[in-house]
Amino acid sequence: MKTIQCHNISFPNIKAILFDKNGTLEDSEIYLCSLAQEAARIIEAQIRGTGEPLLLAFGVKNSYLDPTGLISVASRQEVEVATAAYIASNGKGWIESLCIAHQVLEEAEQCLSNTITPLFDGVLPVLQKISNAGLKLGILSAATTREVNNFVTTHQLHSYFNLEMGVDKGPSKPDPRLFLQACQALEIEPKYTLMVGDSVADMQMARNANAAGSIGITWIDKPENVAGADVVINQLHDIQVFDY
Repeated sequence: MKTIQCHNISFPNIKAILFDKNGTLEDSEIYLCSLAQEAARIIEAQIRGTGEPLLLAFGVKNSYLDPTGLISVASRQEVEVATAAYIASNGKGWIESLCIAHQVLEEAEQCLSNTITPLFDGVLPVLQKISNAGLKLGILSAATTREVNNFVTTHQLHSYFNLEMGVDKGPSKPDPRLFLQACQALEIEPKYTLMVGDSVADMQMARNANAAGSIGITWIDKPENVAGADVVINQLHDIQVFDY
């Protein structure tokens, strides 16, 4: 077991750390903003009057992405349902709306399929440090498992992670069952596992799962985005590992 320390807060007896992906390890702001704009454009071409309000619902205004908005923190399934709701409000049936929403998001993702989203500065050395200390590492993301796998493969991170987990069906953040499932897969109890994420959902999930603690990271220095965190950091290298 190790002690993890961030600033003046210590977490003793830690065996594993779970990381969110978007906004935590991956600088996905430009990609997510582009995805929202592309989806809104496609829907506007089919159903006039839906594009702009949908873009706002996604959390994009004047090309600015709200890090607490729908497309930043919600699962793919939740984004599809929200998109379908806007389509349905324009007179389409619900099943048809769900089908259109799914197709639109698939098309938007395909248009951006060659986009490579970068790691945040300093991510790799931190993963190396924690992994070399003998802790188990996992990704627990609201993105799909396929997206998580692609991210790990693109950045050649397989050697660092014992778990690559997204949300496909079933519970999503902040449901604590998601955290418990991840801990079970790692074969580490929640009380020995930390959560590192960039959203309130990450913090609530960890707390309700009785995790060892939660570390909120806000690269843009907005601690309100991670309200409920046990400690807030602005850089991943603030995470220190000790043997005591």
